[in-house]
Amino acid sequence: MLQRSKEETILFMLGGSTIVSVLPFGVVRILQGNWVLAAVDLSIVFMISAIIVFVWFTQKIRAASILATIFYSIGMLASVYVKGQVIVYWVYPTMIAAFFMLNAREALLINTVSLSVLMEILFGRMSFLDLSSVAITLVLINLFSYIFSYRTNLQHLELNHQAELDFLTGVGNRRAFNRKMTELFRPHNARIDACLFVLDLDHFKYVNDQFGHAVGDQVLVKFCELMRSRIRAIDSMFRFGGEEFVIVTMRTDQESAKTLAEELRSLVETTVLIPNYQVTVSIGVAKRCEAECSDAWFQRADGMLYEAKQSGRNQVSMAD
Repeated sequence: MLQRSKEETILFMLGGSTIVSVLPFGVVRILQGNWVLAAVDLSIVFMISAIIVFVWFTQKIRAASILATIFYSIGMLASVYVKGQVIVYWVYPTMIAAFFMLNAREALLINTVSLSVLMEILFGRMSFLDLSSVAITLVLINLFSYIFSYRTNLQHLELNHQAELDFLTGVGNRRAFNRKMTELFRPHNARIDACLFVLDLDHFKYVNDQFGHAVGDQVLVKFCELMRSRIRAIDSMFRFGGEEFVIVTMRTDQESAKTLAEELRSLVETTVLIPNYQVTVSIGVAKRCEAECSDAWFQRADGMLYEAKQSGRNQVSMAD
């Protein structure tokens, strides 16, 4: 079985709850001979079932969520139009459900349109006071749902951001690097010139053994600050593990990449990261090639790093 995303699970749960809740009413209304409302109820059940099946086999959750929300709203409005204000309470869960399936702005937009149509349907069927109460409570429900959804989304983004940062240096971690590679190899980014730098601090084990891990940690922090002060905003830096780092430069040709790598190497060599001890870095560089996967690209750059270390360290080695 395919692994299901959080969005798919929510859609399945809401869709299943809708079917279980609405289907009995459709059956009862058929038995009562109330064909119009029965048709509305069974149409909702049929369309939600079709959407669930569609998502189950295609995993295309985005379009399905919008479609399901629209069907929920149309079904709700049709029921109120046929039956009147006696089933207006179905409007409340329908509007709340929209915020579970869509982002806050989309849900608010669809619910605002639904609320306008609902007021038009109920105008003249309810007293002004009752109609005002329904309108105000629905506005408040949408407002509170929007705030809750928006705040939850911000928290989710913040947690994702924190989960992709190296706790010591503040640069991206392996997870962030993998996501960057995935984005970079999507079709619309395939033709962008990009270069991969793999950097390793020379003899870093000696630094930890001689000066202690606290000093070693400070060296890593200062090294990252130094690198980030030189690279551009469109470039990205990641801690790959231990004292090994990766820099991805965008819109960079081979000559510019080699020049930058030499500048970074020289910058580390001439900066005092530890008093009375010179810290140096070895760098391997590879420009992305056409029809090359991310793993092959990284292996080429990593191979250049190995070559730089074999050449005596404090070197830059550039892949052809």
